[in-house]
Amino acid sequence: MGMSSGGGGGGGAGRSSRRSRRRGGAAVMAEINVTPMVDVMLVLLIIFMVAAPMLTVGVPLDLPQTQAQAVSQDHQPLVISINNQGQVFIQDTEIQFDELVPKLQAIAKAGYDERIFVRGDKTVDYGTVMKVMGRLSGAGFKRVALVSEVEQGN
Repeated sequence: MGMSSGGGGGGGAGRSSRRSRRRGGAAVMAEINVTPMVDVMLVLLIIFMVAAPMLTVGVPLDLPQTQAQAVSQDHQPLVISINNQGQVFIQDTEIQFDELVPKLQAIAKAGYDERIFVRGDKTVDYGTVMKVMGRLSGAGFKRVALVSEVEQGN
């Protein structure tokens, strides 16, 4: 009997000492530290804010340079691009020249008052750019502008 009481007391003392070590020493942490995650998210947000405007131009063109001022705009305009081979694009999608006006009429949210930017490669034939501009003007689009780069000092 003495054996069982000694063993039981020793076992009880061992259990209580384990509990006190857990409470006093290295307690189990049930909280998540979100500070590193917020830091990473803010860095990613800044990266995307800086990179997003650089991704808006889809068709690579070598635009002519002028001293004209930038046009202020309230929303994103439709962009028609003409590359150096004379291919016509609406935004990033290549279209046939005959489909230009019907597609623009279907896409334009503001109707004939939609702002349209025409981007022509500087090596493209002047007549090709004028054909596109004439087609847009003849269809009734009023707010058509040519796009160029800001002229660098020579």
